[in-house]
Amino acid sequence: MGSSGHLTPRFQEGQGFVSEDEYLEISDIKRDQSGEYECSALNDVAAPDVRKVKITVNYPPYISKAKNTGVSVGQKGILSCEASAVPMAEFQWFKEDTRLATGLDGMRIENKGHISTLTFFNVSEKDYGNYTCVATNKLGITNASITLYGPGAVIDGVNSASRALACLWLSGTLFAHFFIKF
Repeated sequence: MGSSGHLTPRFQEGQGFVSEDEYLEISDIKRDQSGEYECSALNDVAAPDVRKVKITVNYPPYISKAKNTGVSVGQKGILSCEASAVPMAEFQWFKEDTRLATGLDGMRIENKGHISTLTFFNVSEKDYGNYTCVATNKLGITNASITLYGPGAVIDGVNSASRALACLWLSGTLFAHFFIKF
């Protein structure tokens, strides 16, 4: 193996990448290609020399879960934001242009791994509205808007009371249909 150049790797199903040279170059590597790779050097004289190397693929954050939440005044409300990133994302929460902090107006921000939660211990009318979860790492930044709403609030053009009535009407219709059929 005296050459100093490198070859483009071949991919063999079930075996990974194979290169006939001392270099392995993986162009356009994807995040799911992170993991442990094995390098094996062999000749006709001695047993193969095998070394392992761990490859980490860094990528900017993307928010995979952010769900609107409905809660009544006086209850506990939790907004949750989940982001995937390497290196791990750092989170911040905003309401309009104001950055939120733990302890402010009876709320707590908790970051555990790839999930950040914003907890309201005693929801009041002023807590309702749109919040922004921001996830950042050295490669990028992303955000998601999450709404904390109360009973009767209009979300996506339909209020929660209408949803409940529609469900009640639908179950009543199915119930009546069941009795008519049998």
